[in-house]
Amino acid sequence: MPLGQQEQAFIDQLVAAGGRGFNEMEVAEARQAIVQLFQVENPEPVARVENRTIPSPNGDLPIRIYTPEGDGPLPVLIFFHGGGWVVGDLESHDATCRALTNAAGCMTIAVDYRLAPEHKFPAAPEDCYEATKWAVLNVASIGGDPHRVAVGGDSAGGNLAAAVALMSGDRGAPSLAYQLLLYPVTNHAFDTESCKQNGEGYLLTKDSMVWFWDHYLENDAAGNAPYASPLQAKYVNSPPPGLIITAEFDPLRDEGEAYGKKLQDAGADITISRYDGTIHGFFSFFHLDAQKKALAEVAEGLKAAFAQ
Repeated sequence: MPLGQQEQAFIDQLVAAGGRGFNEMEVAEARQAIVQLFQVENPEPVARVENRTIPSPNGDLPIRIYTPEGDGPLPVLIFFHGGGWVVGDLESHDATCRALTNAAGCMTIAVDYRLAPEHKFPAAPEDCYEATKWAVLNVASIGGDPHRVAVGGDSAGGNLAAAVALMSGDRGAPSLAYQLLLYPVTNHAFDTESCKQNGEGYLLTKDSMVWFWDHYLENDAAGNAPYASPLQAKYVNSPPPGLIITAEFDPLRDEGEAYGKKLQDAGADITISRYDGTIHGFFSFFHLDAQKKALAEVAEGLKAAFAQ
């Protein structure tokens, strides 16, 4: 189907405002740009928001805990923000985490993992894995249920959620109830049909993805590591169930769907859901109808997994 009218109007507005690709910016400018891009005027209120730091082998790790209305113990979603491992932070995805908290009725723990190029792979997945271990060991003390913990993220955050699920299987712990992968990066390659078809003109470009990967990796060979490119994992140990959402006009569409099929082949109960007519990043664009539909699907999937 053609690009949706709302999406086209949004892209036209960005172009008219002189918007540039991340690859055309310095890192500091790109970090400001994503916060502005995902800014929401009136994000949803939640019952409680707490900023804190948790210990990790690589120093204190900032997190933000969102708690919904309701009695505990609450199921927990550990959320890793997108931004190509280079941009994004707790502020850029604040509105998204609030919406997830309310829609799924879960505690959401957003992780402010170390960014590249200052901290290259594997710093980010190791931080995310440490935060996940901490959550399972400690959420009971803050009203969470350690037996109902999911991981999730968008784009590069989806990549990190997939990596944490792989790491948990490889290392034997922790046990995860679900993985939520929103248009995830899954492979250090630019050879899919969706990358060729949608590599420019739809917000996220192939050139920006090359820029992100170049900042993230020490060298190209590192991109073959399974925790960098989950699609290249040779086998998958007991993958948790989950949901993979892709967008039709997204260069990452095909690699996300290919990873979903890989998990299905490994025996996981994975739903692959493509949203036609929309673009990369749509889950954080609250004015799009596709966002509302996807949020409902995500909430349903999380609630069903937590109910088990």
